[in-house]
Formats: sequence, structure tokens, C-alpha cells
Amino acid sequence: MRTGREDRTVEKLKLRYDDDDDRVWNCGAWFEYILVVVVSSILLIAASVLTIFWTIYYRKGFNMDDPKLQFNLHPVLMIGGYITLSGFSILLYRICRCCSHLIVKLCHTFFHACSIPCIVIGFMAVWDSHNQQQIPNFYSLHSWLGMITMGLFALQFVLGFFSFLILLCCENATYKFRSTMVPIHASFGVATFMLAIATAVTGLTQKAHFELGENYSQTVEEGIIMNSIGVILTGLGIIIPFAVRRSNSPANCKVYVTERI
Repeated sequence: MRTGREDRTVEKLKLRYDDDDDRVWNCGAWFEYILVVVVSSILLIAASVLTIFWTIYYRKGFNMDDPKLQFNLHPVLMIGGYITLSGFSILLYRICRCCSHLIVKLCHTFFHACSIPCIVIGFMAVWDSHNQQQIPNFYSLHSWLGMITMGLFALQFVLGFFSFLILLCCENATYKFRSTMVPIHASFGVATFMLAIATAVTGLTQKAHFELGENYSQTVEEGIIMNSIGVILTGLGIIIPFAVRRSNSPANCKVYVTERI
């Protein structure tokens, strides 16, 4: 039989997004909420759109029969999977206040699941492209960071799916384990997203030096576009961690989004 203290712990762990003690938002809280959501969404979409524009307009698009054009799938799918889809998956914990906790979890899992084929195809594209052109694999900082990011992403998805969805079948019996996993999953989720941004930025820098050479220092148009993608990614590295760590309710509420996963 549980004590009164254990009962209160169970109730605390069962808090949902609509369980805030202070339900009244002031103007400043609403302004911050809308600003964070809108800016984050614009940057997440802009990262993929600008990358697609760059690969089509400046890098001549995609062609699986040409190893150089096959490579172009790599930046588009990796940024689309690791940044845009994963970013929206993380941001859901900021946006979906009106949905039930289970629905938010399912949407979170769905966005991450959609990013998996993007990451796999993007990896296969660069692997095959390098092999056809006899370019070494896994020698650069970009590739090392990419492998670490891929490993963390896979580990996060498997542990998250098991801990926060499968174990819900025995919700009361597994609440202690899931409560222990919450800060770990949340912290490594943000860390994986930041690693993905670092990997993308190093990849863009490497590609700019390879393709543009000395022209890169002349502030050519393509270089400006590539730098702009890097700036957008850096902006996401600032605003997404802020969005999920900031209180999900008015400023005087002390419950963080990541404590309610």
C-alpha cells in the first residue's frame, strides 16, 4: 500500500499540458508564446526550402545516375529529417497545449518516424556517391559528427518509443522508471538536435570550400545562400532549446515543458 507521499508523487507525474495551476495568461505570456511558435516554424520551414533552392538552382538538382547530382539528396534529406521534422517534433511540446498528452506523444513519435527514411536515404545517397567517385568516407569532422548524431538519434527513438509509449500499457507500475527517463530523454533530445545543427553547418562549410574554392572568399551569390542556411540553422539552435525549456504557461509558472514529457 502506497503512502500519502507516494500518492502525491504519482499525481504529480500524471500532470498534463492542460493541468496548469495558473490558467490565466497575461499579454506578455501570449506574445512570447506566439512569437516563439511563429519564428520557430518559419525557421524550420526556411531551412529546408532554402536548402532545396540551393541544390536545384546552384547544384543542378537531383539525378541518381550522376553521382554528383545524387549527392544533392544528402543535404536536402538530412536537413529535412534531422532539422525540420525533428524540430517540429520537439516544438510540439510547446504548441499542443489543447491536445491530450497521449496525442502529443503520438504526434511527436510520428514526426520522428517520418524523419527516419529521410536520414536513411540521405546517408545512402552520400555513401553511394562517394564510392562511385572514389572519395573516402568518414575522414572529416562533418562525417564524425554525423555518425554520432545518427547513433544518438536511433538510441533516442528506440528508448523513447519503448519508455513513453509501450510502457504506458502498465502506466502505474512503470511510472517511476518513466519519471527517471524524462530528464534523460529530454536532455539528449535537445543535444541530438544541436549536434544535427553542428553537423549540417560543418557540412555546408566543407561543401562551400570544395565547390567554390577561392571564389568563396569573394562573397559570391551561392556562398551567401549557403551562409544564410547556416545562419538559419544557428537561429534554430538558439530558439528551439529556449522553446522547450521555457515555461509552457505564464511566466510565474515553474513547470517546464520537458518535465511533462
